[in-house]
Amino acid sequence: MKLTVRNLDNQEVGDIELAESVFGLPVRRDILARVVNWQLAKRRAGTHKTKGISDIRGTTKKPYKQKGTGRARQGSLRSPQFRGGAVIFGPVVRSHEFDLQKKVRRLGLKTALSAKQAEGKLIVIDAARLDEAKTKALRARFDALGWVSVLIIDGATLDEGFARAARNLPKVDVLPQQGANVYDILRRDTLVLTREGATQLEARLK
Repeated sequence: MKLTVRNLDNQEVGDIELAESVFGLPVRRDILARVVNWQLAKRRAGTHKTKGISDIRGTTKKPYKQKGTGRARQGSLRSPQFRGGAVIFGPVVRSHEFDLQKKVRRLGLKTALSAKQAEGKLIVIDAARLDEAKTKALRARFDALGWVSVLIIDGATLDEGFARAARNLPKVDVLPQQGANVYDILRRDTLVLTREGATQLEARLK
């Protein structure tokens, strides 16, 4: 497929040929969901913790004798039925990570790129650079282009001035090609690839 290449002044500066095998796949919502869940599970801290009976400070003495009181038998004041007692089957510190096959992760990234292309929200620019690397100047360019929520994927290295100018803009992310991932692609409305980024992504995923 052929896409028009523009610059940050919204001028056409050529075109680029993109592979159908990377940018023209059918949209698989199940694959996207699997990859996003895998990514978010890896990010979870897993530091949630409640106290079991062995973690509660308190006496180990039997509250009262076993028989003859007319009350239910009890063995510990640290039991969960008492105020200040333990929590049964509460969360413990653990990892939420799970494995996902490499071919599924690769297919997820290709599907996310294809979904943006199918929606008409994939844009290719010649380069992510500014002569005046200022947030105000970049904001004016984005307003003229109609970009509000945007992910920009460049080549292997980012232009330091452009990345710094974009840092304070809300709903704007700038990533190198190797940082491209399904979650960030889907959470932003518009996907912008530089010519170099598109070429490297295509070579990586073919």
